[in-house]
Amino acid sequence: MAPAVLLGAASALLLALVAAEWRPLLDLDGGISRTTHRWAVAEDGLTQAARVLTDWVWDPWTMRLLCAVAVILLLRRPAARWTAGWLVVVVALATAVQQGLKAALGRERPVWSDPVDTAHYAAFPSGHAMTATVVLGLLLWLLHRQGVSPAVWRTALAVAAVSVTGVGLTRIWLGVHWPTDVLGGWLFGASTVVAAVAAHRRLRPTPRGTAPRRSGGTRPPSPELAPFTSDDPPRRPR
Repeated sequence: MAPAVLLGAASALLLALVAAEWRPLLDLDGGISRTTHRWAVAEDGLTQAARVLTDWVWDPWTMRLLCAVAVILLLRRPAARWTAGWLVVVVALATAVQQGLKAALGRERPVWSDPVDTAHYAAFPSGHAMTATVVLGLLLWLLHRQGVSPAVWRTALAVAAVSVTGVGLTRIWLGVHWPTDVLGGWLFGASTVVAAVAAHRRLRPTPRGTAPRRSGGTRPPSPELAPFTSDDPPRRPR
């Protein structure tokens, strides 16, 4: 519970400071944004690359499509159908929370006389940053639970880290979000992942005989990802 408490406290603190329009925070946002906007205007090549990445590769709908593929793969195994539903519910709830916060705060996005990109609706938290954090965080946990090889795990971890970091930086670079919008997206997204994993472990605990994976070692795949013919977890032998 410690990570959940820390992430929740950090998210609540940032939310309170943004809602109160705390001047030092606004000044920090403005200073960083003005600097990155000057760079974005001057570096047209990097700006175009950032637009492609943020609009196609790391777009929230791309993340949801990736999540849908994972759900379909899980549904192919009867014992994993509960996890498939859990994944859908968590991502849907994260989207609802994100939109609710945007509507409640109504924070204005940066406004430039020479914009390099445009975006609509309220700014806090960044939907791109939060969606990428939630989807990729949950999928990483599912891979870890399956017990993939170290090479696959390291590759997935690197791709997720680059994607979550990159999507946040592109939103700031393109001048459509304040830095604290992105930070808020990361924090609320990480809080969602930690809470969702804790709920999964409580409601659908791993049966005995499937020890957690150790660094450099292997473990049997999670029973949910093994070819069971029933949606019920394996029963203990009598």
